[in-house]
Amino acid sequence: MRMFGAVARGLRENAGVTTDALAERVGYSKSLIIKVERGERMPPPMFVEKATELLGGGALLAQAAAHLERRSDFPEWFEPYADLERSAISLYKYDNFVVNGLLQTVDYARALLSDSSALVEADEIERRVEARLARQNLLTRTPLAQLAFLVEESALKRPLGGPDVHKAQLTRLLGIGQLRNVTIQVVATSAEAHAGFDGPMTLIETEARRQFGYLEVQGRSFLLEDRDEVSTLNQRYAMIRSQALSVRESAKVIEQIAGEL
Repeated sequence: MRMFGAVARGLRENAGVTTDALAERVGYSKSLIIKVERGERMPPPMFVEKATELLGGGALLAQAAAHLERRSDFPEWFEPYADLERSAISLYKYDNFVVNGLLQTVDYARALLSDSSALVEADEIERRVEARLARQNLLTRTPLAQLAFLVEESALKRPLGGPDVHKAQLTRLLGIGQLRNVTIQVVATSAEAHAGFDGPMTLIETEARRQFGYLEVQGRSFLLEDRDEVSTLNQRYAMIRSQALSVRESAKVIEQIAGEL
């Protein structure tokens, strides 16, 4: 990491680019750039790609990155998003099948990952569960990030893991909903139509004030940074949010579902 950082810094200085300018162009904070150059932080894959485009040096940066030992707990297709999520200052999510991973209990996450990854070894399932729970640091880390979750009522009624796991998950939602930086809203099944029929989505803003959209389906992901595409997702999210129940009404629905178990 120190060697990579030295190469990155040398290319940046040779190109006459300041850390502020590099941060703005690659979409990461200045503090992250400094830590990468000092060898204190693993460079995100997207940083390597964008820095190469900006700083030149041919394949030098990519070749240096190839010698880094990445020990990611996430699938390769998820890692670029995970990097952005770590530095998010705001995150807006809509889910229509299951409770979002940032809100899951350990038993709910284990049941979900076990059912959806039937051919994966048990120890790998546990590693993925631990990695998912570690991401939940975003809920309470300092400085606080602004987080909003929209979830379909039908997803809240799915008894994933059985009655006890299901009820514990609903109880956790009620607890997280009390955090001052988190809002949880339910999209009622009774709604005849709304703007979320195209599937789940995530909108994310980083420390560098860059906005991204993120879509995921069947082990594939799409990280969007085109302004028009991200704007379209923002408009769609705003429409879904306007059609959802209020925070207070949503809490009552969650309490009702839990009370029936």
